[in-house]
Amino acid sequence: MPVPRVIHKYKLSLASLVERWNSQSLARQFLLAGGFVATCAMLVVGSFVASLIENAVTRNSAATTALYVDSVIAPLLPDMQTTQALDDTVTRALDETLGQGALGTRLFSFRLWRNDGTILYSNNKDLSGKRFPLSDSLRTAFSGQMVAKFNRIDDVESVAERNSGKPLLEIYNPVLQPWSGKVVAVSEFYEVANDLEWSVNQARLLSWLVVALFTLTFFSLLSIIVLRGSRTIDNQRRALNGRIGELSTLLLQNEALRARVQRATQRAAALNESYLRRIGADLHDGPAQLIAYASLRLDSRTLTSPKASSAERDASLRTIKTSLGDAMAEIRNICSGLMLPHIETDNLTDLIGRAIREHERRTGVTVTLLAGTTPRDLPTSAKICVYRFVQEALNNGYRHAGGIGQKVMQSLDHEQIVIEVVDEGPGFDPKDVGPQKLGLAGLRDRVESLGGTFQLSSSNQGTTVRMSLSIEEMEQA
Repeated sequence: MPVPRVIHKYKLSLASLVERWNSQSLARQFLLAGGFVATCAMLVVGSFVASLIENAVTRNSAATTALYVDSVIAPLLPDMQTTQALDDTVTRALDETLGQGALGTRLFSFRLWRNDGTILYSNNKDLSGKRFPLSDSLRTAFSGQMVAKFNRIDDVESVAERNSGKPLLEIYNPVLQPWSGKVVAVSEFYEVANDLEWSVNQARLLSWLVVALFTLTFFSLLSIIVLRGSRTIDNQRRALNGRIGELSTLLLQNEALRARVQRATQRAAALNESYLRRIGADLHDGPAQLIAYASLRLDSRTLTSPKASSAERDASLRTIKTSLGDAMAEIRNICSGLMLPHIETDNLTDLIGRAIREHERRTGVTVTLLAGTTPRDLPTSAKICVYRFVQEALNNGYRHAGGIGQKVMQSLDHEQIVIEVVDEGPGFDPKDVGPQKLGLAGLRDRVESLGGTFQLSSSNQGTTVRMSLSIEEMEQA
């Protein structure tokens, strides 16, 4: 496989591991990483403490044994500074001393070394007189320091000791000249250390237990603190995510509402101009024509000619008076549609009743009012919106459906004002309603400009126009 592909695969694997690690909670990351570090620390500290205790126990036991052996062997040795070899008398004395009594049961082997690496004496006669390279332990002993090792037999000459299978304490003890304190020889002996082995094992076990208990206690306390902190962070993170979600939802709602208000505002200018044109057309086609007709009648020959009879003049005046009266009636009708009742003093149900009564007076149809719970005081803008909605919806129903089965339903649903205007006419297809239809467009814009919703449904069984406003949103606004 090419080297770049191997590197790429390694990077992908490493990135996957990092991603999986980052996906874990803080508490789990701490438990994994902290557990690994605590285990490593426990092993290192445990090994170090156990080694210190083992060395201390070994050295103390070796010092006691060396002092005892030295007190027994030293009186048997000649002047080692001048002696190059031990005579038979000294050898037999050492054999007898080391082979019986307390030393015979404790010592597995004994050797006496000269500083050139020659074994002056050994209870293993095959080694007596032989010369070996000085080991590090021998050099340390010849420098005046005692050396003790437990079950670490690595010397060339110690074949029998390694093959014995017994726990042995190896001791190198310097032999000092009495009057000068100079090291003249080194005694090496191996003690059968069953008791020492048990003590070392107990000390090692206890040290490991103490270190493990301390480490686990410390790690457990830290884990409890970290788990509590992690739980607090997770709760705060969930709460923060929830708030972010709520804020995002509110932001989307505000953005949608802003767009709706902007669209309603843009259409309002065009609709106002259209309303003004419609009012102008109504005035031009109605009262203006009647007044113009009356003006023409005033200039007619019947009134200006002295030859006209009084009967003709009376007929012309009656015609003029009728035309002017009709013009005034149409002007009043137009004004009554433009003027609002006393919005501030009426509650919602009374306001809807006013719109219905005015519609019944102008059209002669009967409208049913189904009023539910009347909400508390509403802003003036909301009352105007409801009044114009009922007024325009009833006019549309009368104009296009003949006012058949018209009724108005008012209800309060979870702080939402709901107004429905229903008729039982033949209905129509809402898709065929173009933007030039001022009535429906104006209704939608009025409602949406206050943050409400507008709905229109129609079938061959009738038409329903529905609006809803949120009381809470209007109060906040």
